[in-house]
Amino acid sequence: MLSYEELTPPERALWDAFPEGRRVDLRTGDPDDDRVAEGGRWGAERTVRAAVLAALLLGGNGTRPGAVAALRLVGARVSGQLDLAGARIEHALWLEDCWFEEPVNLLGASSQTLVITGSRVPGVEADSVCVEGVLDLRRSSVESFGHSPFHRVSTALSLSDARVTNGLLLDGAELHAPGGCAVAAGGLVLEGGMFCQDGFVAHGEVRLPGAQLPGGLFLRGARLADPGPRGTVLALDNAAASTLDLSDGFVANGTVRLRGARISGTLTFAGAVLNGPPGGAGPALLGTLMQAVDFDLTLARPPAAAVDLRGAQVSYLHDNEHSWPDVVELDGFVYGSLKTAGTGARGEAVGWRDSVAGRVAWIRRCPGYNPQPYEQLASWYRKAGHDDEARRVLLAKQRHRRRTLSPAARAWGHLLDLTVGYGYRPWLAGVWLLALTLLGTLSFSTHTPTPVQPGEGVPFQPFVYTLDLLMPIGGLGQRTAWYWEEGALQWLAYLLIAFGWVLTTAVVAGVTRALQKN
Repeated sequence: MLSYEELTPPERALWDAFPEGRRVDLRTGDPDDDRVAEGGRWGAERTVRAAVLAALLLGGNGTRPGAVAALRLVGARVSGQLDLAGARIEHALWLEDCWFEEPVNLLGASSQTLVITGSRVPGVEADSVCVEGVLDLRRSSVESFGHSPFHRVSTALSLSDARVTNGLLLDGAELHAPGGCAVAAGGLVLEGGMFCQDGFVAHGEVRLPGAQLPGGLFLRGARLADPGPRGTVLALDNAAASTLDLSDGFVANGTVRLRGARISGTLTFAGAVLNGPPGGAGPALLGTLMQAVDFDLTLARPPAAAVDLRGAQVSYLHDNEHSWPDVVELDGFVYGSLKTAGTGARGEAVGWRDSVAGRVAWIRRCPGYNPQPYEQLASWYRKAGHDDEARRVLLAKQRHRRRTLSPAARAWGHLLDLTVGYGYRPWLAGVWLLALTLLGTLSFSTHTPTPVQPGEGVPFQPFVYTLDLLMPIGGLGQRTAWYWEEGALQWLAYLLIAFGWVLTTAVVAGVTRALQKN
């Protein structure tokens, strides 16, 4: 137990101010002397032992009637480790512009509001902490405290299984754990929002798997500079949040993992830059099995690595010309609405629904052949009332599928495509029929064939004779009544009969396939 007599002057000032919650400011007023980065050079006149802070927070100096006790300290060098593991802290802690010699240990502690702003801290270990208020680390520089029994990699801020009733404030903070975890907060429960904006920088992975963030996660303009051991800079696997804002200059130099994440509101990357891991060792965005209501992927420039949205479900998808890299995984991706940002030459809105070719090219960026992205896009066009566009998408699907077939099947596919567009362009059969009818009528008008029974039967009519040849079933009486001697017209007649069978077979096969798919 500390005695008052052994306290240094700055410690006595803090001890005396604590019962009334008064602020103790040890700064000199000289900007050069007060720079927190130089706190290791501050002398005894600005040094407070961590043991004194712990003693006050744990009831070392009683409260006074009519006052709210609180520890408020500015511009101090904190020597030794502030160890409050498992403690029940009844008073607010406000530390500003302080320099810590050793990591802060809040493992399993329960506390009121905790504020450590504008300070340099060599790590904060706060697994399972319970904060009935705000946890505020704005503008602080938090460095890695290295390996521990609970962490296999170096970690700067550890909040695994922590619970904070209000917000977690990291605006303007800089966390240093290159190759490790800048934030390790699996299972974190925040009833307020998590704010990492206004110049927030993380050197190392920000890990929030399974976190509950009903107040949202805001990383607007943040920079996630160095990936962790898996090449990831942000991991929100199976997390739940109302809002996920990674917009307005957000930069990720590694994979953003949202596998299984559930976003009940907006997920936005508007104006973000997704560089992916160095050397393309992984995707820029991994959103497999993700769920979101409003998904905005209007990036500042195309991602430098793949975007993987397999099995994801969103209600509204917003994209632009910078949204998609060369490789996109879309198998199982379901969306309710599509909208593309941009303007045309006259300033009118431009959407992907105005460019089926653009959307098909988007799907073609998927490795291999997967029918679901085509079916999903066609379904969206049909729901929007664009049946012609839906048929164009399904035709593109058949053409893509054809590449995976055997040579014989590919040949049959080419025939179906050429004649009836796989059933999605049945009017092509009419074009072929008209062209062949015209060819036969003009050709057969030049000569008269030989009658099968001279003096009997119907007169020869080139137009009706051509139609009779093209009809594989039934007849109009011309084909059986007349025949050609050897020559070009005889071979033309045989060719028209063959075309009739091929055309009829293709129409039946193509239309049947189209009807079955619809």
